[in-house]
Amino acid sequence: MEQQPGFFEVDTVAHCGHSLKGEYLYSITLTDVFTGWTVNIAVKNRAHRNVVAGIQTLVADLPYPMTGLDFDNGGEFINVQLIEWAETNHLALTRARPYKHNDNAHVEQRNRDWVRKHAFRFRYETPEEMALLNELWTLVDQRKNHLLPMVKANGYGTARSGRRKRTYDAPRTAYQRIIDLKAMDEAHAAELAAINYSLNPAAINRRIAEIQGQLIARSKFRNNGTNTEFGEQFS
Repeated sequence: MEQQPGFFEVDTVAHCGHSLKGEYLYSITLTDVFTGWTVNIAVKNRAHRNVVAGIQTLVADLPYPMTGLDFDNGGEFINVQLIEWAETNHLALTRARPYKHNDNAHVEQRNRDWVRKHAFRFRYETPEEMALLNELWTLVDQRKNHLLPMVKANGYGTARSGRRKRTYDAPRTAYQRIIDLKAMDEAHAAELAAINYSLNPAAINRRIAEIQGQLIARSKFRNNGTNTEFGEQFS
């Protein structure tokens, strides 16, 4: 199942700052194990209906069909709503083994490199902050999926020293990989090609920086002008 496009891992990231008290936003990340195609969405909280609605939104916008979904043992995934939705859409569900974090290594890597790197570890709570995060995720997803090549592990070889080493394929963007694999129908291929052609890397980077500045400012205001994560950097 993992050797073709469509099998995704999913995980959530809590935007709770340094306290789990109260209600705060979450980001949901979906990543295709085979192609690396990744999408994100921010939701109000980790309630079952919000998580399932967020996943539904992400799946509806995928350029090719989802065939299966893998998740950890979090309660936001192991619930009747998600299982019924998967059954209705004929999706295979699998879950990681308890305490085996590497079982979800693909999406865990995206949590660090995509979510935490771009949205930091601040606390976000409000509808305005959720709107900012979702605009940020649209831009980050476009930049990463369309513009930044990545390598994919494809086996093992032998180093000059005789030791076993990982081997990787040639760098390709996630967009190029799904084109190579002919994973999309004609309509989605044309739509995605138009998006790819329209992207302006400099404009995307500028807007990402602007949104990050707004999120940082909101975090400073929430913490009375101080930020314990970045110290005096943003004072």
